[in-house]
This record gives sequence, C-alpha cells and structure tokens, in this order.
Amino acid sequence: MAKKILMICGDYCEDYETMVPFQTLLAVGHQVDAVCPDKKEGDTIATAIHDFEGDQTYSEKRGHNFTVNATFDDIKVEDYDALVIPGGRGPEYLRLNTRVIEMVRHFFDANKPVAAVCHGAQLLAAAGVLKGRHCSAYPACAPDVELAGGRYADIGIAEAVTDGNLVTAPAWPAHPAWMAQFLKILGTQITL
Repeated sequence: MAKKILMICGDYCEDYETMVPFQTLLAVGHQVDAVCPDKKEGDTIATAIHDFEGDQTYSEKRGHNFTVNATFDDIKVEDYDALVIPGGRGPEYLRLNTRVIEMVRHFFDANKPVAAVCHGAQLLAAAGVLKGRHCSAYPACAPDVELAGGRYADIGIAEAVTDGNLVTAPAWPAHPAWMAQFLKILGTQITL
C-alpha cells in the first residue's frame, strides 16, 4: 500500500541525501511531498554536494536546484504516514524553525516511521526525540546525539541502524542500507 511521506528540506540540504530518497520512494509507488519553510510548490532550493576527499571533514560544492513539490504552509502533518530528513547544512537552520520542530515531534508522538541521514540528527536532537535511542549521523554530530540523550551509533559509512520507528545513517554512501531499512518499517513490498 502506498504511503504519503513528508520530506522536510532546507537550503543546502545535501544533494544526494535529498534527490536519492525522494526518487527512490517515488519509484516504489509512495507519494513524497518535499517542502521547505518559506517556499511554495514549484520553488527551488539550493543543494550542496558533500564528498570525502581525504580531508578532516567532507568538502562542499554547489549541487543542483531541487524543486519542492508542495507548499510548506499548507502541510498538515496528520495527513502523512512517514517523515524523511535529509542531511547537509539544511538541518542546522531547520532546527531554528519552531513549526519544523513541532512537525518532527508529531511523527515521534504518533510513532510514525522517520528516516534521517547525516546532519539530520541535528534536527532530531533539537526536537528532543532522541532520548534513549540509537541514532547514527555524520560523526561530527555525535555530540548532538549524545547531548540530546541518544546513544550515538558509530557504524560504517555504508551502514544504517533502525531503532523502533527511526532509521538513521551517517551519510549518502549508506543509501542502500538506509532506504532498505526505511522501506521495511514502511511495510513496502516490492515484487519483480
């Protein structure tokens, strides 16, 4: 059965972490509404491409323009079955938006599936939903997870972890594991 999924983006969300889950979830038949505060359906957001090139942290380059397909102000979270939070710099700013925080809390209060990757943990920490949960994230976000009462899952860059309704991963190389685990908790059945 197709699910209605909300994806909350911000300017400079990570390109792959926005595009790949959006397209993957559409490809298996789910409806995905991608929104950004202060944006209307058809507006674009800038994305960033993060790569691992041997430095102490990732490098950042300008990514694609991503078109949001729903209007943020029109969203009623009660209408959605699940939530996706891409990483990148977007969550750093999204966590300052009280409506976004309320939206995230709704999915946890209602025990609906949530998928977050990379810096998405910053938004989860700010929403106060990590207490006692295993949560992976980009390693620089480990203090955010732990200060929010979560247990940082120090897993490989291509791995993901599920804790109840929450599926998290450290970065875009984990897309296969992250999306597979999210599709499982969504109850998605793919037949060939």
